[in-house]
Amino acid sequence: MLLSIKILLFFVAGLLLGVFGNFAPLPFESDLTKYALYLLMFLVGISIGADSKSLQLIRHQGTRLLLIPLATILGTFSGVLLVMFFVENISLREGLAVGAGFGYYSLSSIILSEIHSDALGVVALLANVIRELITLLLAPLMVIIFGKLGPVTAAGATSMDTSLPIITTASGKDFAVIALVHGIILTLLVPILVTFIMWV
Repeated sequence: MLLSIKILLFFVAGLLLGVFGNFAPLPFESDLTKYALYLLMFLVGISIGADSKSLQLIRHQGTRLLLIPLATILGTFSGVLLVMFFVENISLREGLAVGAGFGYYSLSSIILSEIHSDALGVVALLANVIRELITLLLAPLMVIIFGKLGPVTAAGATSMDTSLPIITTASGKDFAVIALVHGIILTLLVPILVTFIMWV
């Protein structure tokens, strides 16, 4: 839990600096977080590539790896059905479309803003950001309660990028490859499922 607390403290510190700090404009137009993510993925790639057990795990699991994103999809939609009993002014179809973001808040919110409304786009943004934050903060606890796949499925599409470090820390390096495959599959499915649900 110490790592989760550190992540939360860094997030809060950055938030406070962003709100109250007086930062001069950057000398170049770019998103620094994007480059930080590239560096993170590069270092994780080195870590996985240097660990022969990770590559053996992929060969051993084979197509069974596809069952993990399927479980995430079914679990997410089951959770949406449960939450819909307590939510007003959002239809089941809209709720399922929000859930189909699987943590990919930037893409799902843009899609829903364009094909439905800005309001639903904001709901998707908040719901999927909260999903990612819960994973980042509670991953060690999820391992204890749900097992080592708990943080992977909770992270959804973010298991391949922003949530990957906490997953490898909480679940172990052996689960890094599983998290990557899981995240890639869900990332590819987000635009397809969100659009399909809204147009059905």
